[in-house]
Amino acid sequence: MILLVILLIALLTSALSFMSQEGFRAKWIAFSGSILVFILSVYITINNCECHTTFDRALAGNFGAHFSIGMDGLSNLLILLTTFLTPLIILSAFNRTYRRPHVFYGLIMMMEMALIGVFSARDGLMFYIFWELALIPIYFICGLWGSTDKIRITFKFFVYTLLGSLFMLIALISLYLATPTPHSFSFEALYAVRMSPHMETLVFAAFFVAFAIKIPIFPFHTWQPDTYTTAPYQGSMLLAGIMLKMGIYGILRFIIPLCPNALAEWGWLAVLLSVTGIIYASVIAIRQDNLKRMIAYASIAHVGLIAAGAFVLNAEGIRGATIQMISHGINVVGLFAMIEMIQVRFKTRKISELGGIAGQAPVMATFFMIMILATVALPLTNGFVGEFLLLLGIFEYMPWVAGVAGLTIVFTAVYLLWMNQRVMFGKPKLILPDFNDLTTREILILSPLVIMILWIGIYPATFLNIAEPALLGLIH
Repeated sequence: MILLVILLIALLTSALSFMSQEGFRAKWIAFSGSILVFILSVYITINNCECHTTFDRALAGNFGAHFSIGMDGLSNLLILLTTFLTPLIILSAFNRTYRRPHVFYGLIMMMEMALIGVFSARDGLMFYIFWELALIPIYFICGLWGSTDKIRITFKFFVYTLLGSLFMLIALISLYLATPTPHSFSFEALYAVRMSPHMETLVFAAFFVAFAIKIPIFPFHTWQPDTYTTAPYQGSMLLAGIMLKMGIYGILRFIIPLCPNALAEWGWLAVLLSVTGIIYASVIAIRQDNLKRMIAYASIAHVGLIAAGAFVLNAEGIRGATIQMISHGINVVGLFAMIEMIQVRFKTRKISELGGIAGQAPVMATFFMIMILATVALPLTNGFVGEFLLLLGIFEYMPWVAGVAGLTIVFTAVYLLWMNQRVMFGKPKLILPDFNDLTTREILILSPLVIMILWIGIYPATFLNIAEPALLGLIH
């Protein structure tokens, strides 16, 4: 029942934020509610409240759809990621002046509720409903508070993701109709379906398109760089830090258990597209002058590696994909938060217009370096653990593919360290006499992220052990 309480608190907090007409009150309502949700999610984890199904009610008679939520180790990790990052994302907006702030914070909490629903759903139709519900708040966040050309870019993002969702709905309905009478959308019933090779291939293709768009995997990525760049920073953090994990989660929750034979036959194509995206996005990232756009392409490269690890269908790859989902969310939110801090001070995010920040703000430069080193996968940081397991799994699958995929570490070091050298240690181009180092609020945002970077990097077993029972089920 605690999981249901978490969903209801997030929903109630969203409603209270919407109803509050005063911005100061709305942001504190959202922040307080998100902290309470995080505390409850930690409570569930500490007390080992892992269970297959915690709440189940029929939605429509004999229709076979249920409001069914539950949590295994995989869901637990992603719910923790969602509830950990959301308060920090809300806190990062405290010094920003947004039009209709009560709507802005209400949408963030609505999205948190929908994301928790996606990761806790135990019914295929409920999974689809929460999946679509998560699209609504981020659409308005990007469309109402985005920057240049926001309407066209947000509409493109909406069409892409909606199209992918339709493919997933077709796959779910096909599986539902293949379940014994009375038909059911429950995960157990869907997993028990025995498909013909032809049907399994079609279901695999439909799920793959839906999840590839959400992640995104090359060549379904074209909506991502513009959307990440145009969205307000909090929208970019929600998209990159949490929402794209829905796609990886979908691979682990649906494609692997439902379509193992189709994955064995066509997985090479999925791995090839994922690895192609690594090289493609990394090369483009090197040429970027816009900090936010560079991180958008870096995200494509890193999630391409995560997807490749999930598709190789071995223990190391699946474990690596799981822990790297968490690490990527932490690192990319930290990078976007720091880029916003830089832009607030310098009124620009162009690398060519920045330089010498370390001399004026050594604390900022230190935090920025930690985020970059974690993204580059330096040993003893969270990025190293995930990428090591991913490359180990891909090497077991096909050594030469691992060699190509491993170039992501080299490329990431090239564009991020070069960027850091120019922005933090290059020749100052803008002299601001009143330039200040990080504020207390900004340190409160970044410190939990740094703690998690080091915790996962030094002792990843804490988090791998949470997910291990669920991952063993996938592996077997």
